[in-house]
Amino acid sequence: MDIFETCHTINNLLIDNKESIARDELIKLLDYHQQNDIQYSELVNHLIKETGLYPYIDYDNASWQDRFVYEVFKVDTGDTELPTLHREQSSLLSKLIEGRNIAVSAPTSFGKSFVIDAYISIKKPSNVVIIVPTIALTDETRRRLYKKFAHEYKIITTTEVELADKNIFIFPQERAINYVGKIEQLDILIIDEFYKASSKFDADRSPTLIKAILKLGKVAKQRYFLAPNISHLEENPFTIGMEFFSLDFNTVFLEKHDFHEELKNDEELKSLKLLDILKETQTKSLIYAGTYSNIESLSTLLIGSKLEQERELLNRFSSWLSKNYSFNWSLTKLVNRGTGIHNGRLHRSLSQIQVKLFEEPEGLNNIISTSSIIEGVNTSAENVIIWANRSGKGRARLNDFTYKNIMGRSGRMFKHFIGKIYILDVPPKEERTQLDIPFPEEILGDLDEKKFAKELTSEQVAKIIMYKEEMASILGEEEFERLQAQNIFQISDAELIKKIAYDMKNDPNSWNGLGFLNSMNTHNWDRMLFKIIRLQPGGWEASYTQFVEFVKILKYNWFKSIPKLLKELEPYEIGIDDFFKLERKVTFKLTSLLSDVNILQKEILKEKNYDISRFVSLASNAFLPTVVYQLEEFGLPRMISRKIHNEGLIDFHSKELKLHNVLANLNEIGFKRISKIRGIDDFDKYILEYFFAGITVHSNNDAQQSM
Repeated sequence: MDIFETCHTINNLLIDNKESIARDELIKLLDYHQQNDIQYSELVNHLIKETGLYPYIDYDNASWQDRFVYEVFKVDTGDTELPTLHREQSSLLSKLIEGRNIAVSAPTSFGKSFVIDAYISIKKPSNVVIIVPTIALTDETRRRLYKKFAHEYKIITTTEVELADKNIFIFPQERAINYVGKIEQLDILIIDEFYKASSKFDADRSPTLIKAILKLGKVAKQRYFLAPNISHLEENPFTIGMEFFSLDFNTVFLEKHDFHEELKNDEELKSLKLLDILKETQTKSLIYAGTYSNIESLSTLLIGSKLEQERELLNRFSSWLSKNYSFNWSLTKLVNRGTGIHNGRLHRSLSQIQVKLFEEPEGLNNIISTSSIIEGVNTSAENVIIWANRSGKGRARLNDFTYKNIMGRSGRMFKHFIGKIYILDVPPKEERTQLDIPFPEEILGDLDEKKFAKELTSEQVAKIIMYKEEMASILGEEEFERLQAQNIFQISDAELIKKIAYDMKNDPNSWNGLGFLNSMNTHNWDRMLFKIIRLQPGGWEASYTQFVEFVKILKYNWFKSIPKLLKELEPYEIGIDDFFKLERKVTFKLTSLLSDVNILQKEILKEKNYDISRFVSLASNAFLPTVVYQLEEFGLPRMISRKIHNEGLIDFHSKELKLHNVLANLNEIGFKRISKIRGIDDFDKYILEYFFAGITVHSNNDAQQSM
């Protein structure tokens, strides 16, 4: 590459107002400098400034004018060093500081986290709510903000936490609903990946997100919504009064290698090509598998390949998985091939450990994933390999929007100027994405038609009034208004709530024995568990019998190891992968259903004097002590918590325990003391070091790495 000629070309593109193309060419030039260890000249630094990529300026070799720009665009993000923002980050931050309501579409590589951190550091709001699409992203965001702001704010990621004077809430929409009514004053509501409010992109969860946007938006002074790849935002009730900005500002260049035509959808050819790519690249790769069945197929392929890695750290991880989960699990064998698995079913701590290992030079080279790692988890992957153009929720093909979001996970500022995309399946037709957010019918029954009059049509108001009349006839008008005001129901589907209420009112005797769920004898659980899960048929990912038996055996989750539980589950053909998906169904879907059943029966079946809140609480924590389950989201596996408990350092059975107090206790006890506990092995220590790094304020982290 002729550096001067390339600079000349870039300059001409800028003169012709083709800045986006010029920026791409410049990023490729910077990659050439990096690969060949060439210092930037004043000319290259000048072009970096002209394209707005200020953080990339090489300060030591820049002119005084370019150094001045580098310094002027530095901003306090709460870190130990002041990072330099690029032009569009700075512009966006200025608008937020002015108090404007903004919906923005920006590329995955934009560096949006810096804008949020800088806003908090500069404006010092009292209450911030950040709604993210996944628990995985909840943890990543928490770890980042905890280091910077935990000395000043209470960082809240779980439910039922007592509020402080200043709070930063980070959670998926389902948890956000629990704080409606508890947050009296909200400075800013931040919705990450707000396109998921559209049923087109997430039919199952969009009603809950819209409900959170509506209810928290009413008390928020300011709103900031973010998404990638949106060209136009259709008028809708949820972004009224917001300015929409579609920013085409990449900080990395995506280089596509399309093999789908030569592979001709031949699975054997695809498999060989995948193995060739992994052998040739030798750098970090995300393999988008699409579906869970594809993850299984690719795991089998890679286990049977000759890609074994002789790495001590991975050998220790494999042994740890064998001891704590299953020696016969595909992941146990896969990590010795330098490959991990990331999906929404795995225990949170296990997902975090693998992302950490993926960042290690001698750790995992590849991660096979569904959309779970695509939705916002930042990694230093240079390559994204698209194995299948399928969504994780079935056989439907990906739309262009989701496809671009997946590709955007390759490359990363300051690590890989060029992200490489390897396409092994037919890509979708390219299109401009117009975001339409229709009002979901499911949440109408949970809304006050007077409070939300501006957002509702006359037809929707009529439906709400009819629903209220029906529910009032079952519960009584005052009782229903009280429950609605408390925002107490967990299920977003108002029609399902009505269906359960009708069943209790018309057939109360069928609910006899509900209180047996509080019994220690699991044989007494059968009839009511069968009745309750049949209220919401489908979506349990197992037969009714399998699911009920799983719940009964899961009761011993704290007292027995996972390998022992799996042994007891063998007669029901429930293996390790089933264990993960069914445990998740228990803690979320079953718990929400049980919670609403309990609320309704207290109003309708008062004479029976039932209360299954204890069972609901146990199920919501997978029958683990509450804080143990919460700590798993912070990166501490249950098996290590049990060793801490057995050592007598913390009594996890205590009903007085609160998460934030336990975090403080763990920091006081410290890594050194816990690492000496009997039974703590080398890989436990590796996990503990990472865990403590995530609950330590102001650790020494490089600002540039967090972009």
